[in-house]
Amino acid sequence: MKCPNCQSSDIGRIGEQQYYCWNCFIEMAFVDGAMHVREIEEDGSLSSLDDLFLDENG
Repeated sequence: MKCPNCQSSDIGRIGEQQYYCWNCFIEMAFVDGAMHVREIEEDGSLSSLDDLFLDENG
């Protein structure tokens, strides 16, 4: 698995179907076959980055 943001393979699993990139610090979650990408903010909240990684074919 590679990070969709930085292409690093330094990915850790943090939960069931949830992963974390140790290179660029984003969280990836797979829900119903779709990947959701989130950035972890300084206060610990999550901001969606899904609009940056939408599938252009659908």
